[in-house]
Amino acid sequence: MKKSILEKLERLSERLAEIDGLLGGEHAARDMDSYRKLTRERADITPVVELFHAYRGVSADYSSAAEMLADPEMKELAVAEQQSAAAEMARLEVELQRALLPTDPNDDRNLFLEIRAGTGGDESALFAADLFRMYSRYAERQRWKVEVVSRSESDLGGFREIIARIDGKGAYSKLKFESGGHRVQRVPVTETQGRIHTSACTVAVMPEADELVDIDINPADLRIDTFRASGAGGQHINKTDSAVRITHIPTGIVVECQDDRSQHRNKAQALSVLAARINDAKQREQQQKIASERKSLIGSGDRSERIRTYNFPQGRISDHRINLTLYKIDAIMDGDLDELVGALTAEHQAELLEALAE
Repeated sequence: MKKSILEKLERLSERLAEIDGLLGGEHAARDMDSYRKLTRERADITPVVELFHAYRGVSADYSSAAEMLADPEMKELAVAEQQSAAAEMARLEVELQRALLPTDPNDDRNLFLEIRAGTGGDESALFAADLFRMYSRYAERQRWKVEVVSRSESDLGGFREIIARIDGKGAYSKLKFESGGHRVQRVPVTETQGRIHTSACTVAVMPEADELVDIDINPADLRIDTFRASGAGGQHINKTDSAVRITHIPTGIVVECQDDRSQHRNKAQALSVLAARINDAKQREQQQKIASERKSLIGSGDRSERIRTYNFPQGRISDHRINLTLYKIDAIMDGDLDELVGALTAEHQAELLEALAE
């Protein structure tokens, strides 16, 4: 194992001992914010340190076997023990390298999914609805909860825009590579001559902001307007000013929510989406700085980047970032995203391992 990696593991081992000392202090829980951060850090590094301790134990076994080689009677046993220890050290080294990969602090968070129709008019809006169904079906398979926050429907039953909150373990880690431009090639229902059209939608996947830590929104920076909701919803929803529009003046970000009959609930949802958008904008700015220094294969954060093409006549889906083509478009559109998600995650990990080696 490289000396630099061993040194990092030693520092993590020392840090774990330091955290245990801090958490064991009688005043540890006085500052709950600090206490939460320490417990989260401890949970993050404990598995790595445990692997490292196992590696050191096997390394000690290897050294003990080496000392027995000089004894003719013990040589055969010593060689066998060395071979076993060497194989185990190699296995643990691979696990340690993966464990040392930088973790995304947002991976365990819930997320906001935004899908917007782009070029293609009504066909684009219909494709936005298809994408939303695809992600909803995938969420069902994962036993996640999907809650529509806001929607703007087209005349043919598609979505000009739809925003949903997805609540579930590891939701962001699975879907974070879906942000970007999604292109569809197919014969639209409005096409009378059977010609293939190309349309596009934009998908944004944003981790739900931790209101206690991530985003501090000054109320003075907000303009909040209420208005009557439009669209379906019965008589009540059109008689009261239940819909809410919030404008964040410094960034110009605007969020509207009108799906709930309660103005209070719509306002709370709009604030959550606003916090996620502000946080997402900050993260994309950071990612673009990193990408300018080193090519990033996955998740550049560029919403205009075309990441995937859905070709219905040929029954294929192509992810352009990793040159992956799958001929199972019906299954994927029905929410079978495991192969896509797995391939994107593996490519991302490979890139991180390459960076660690450097």
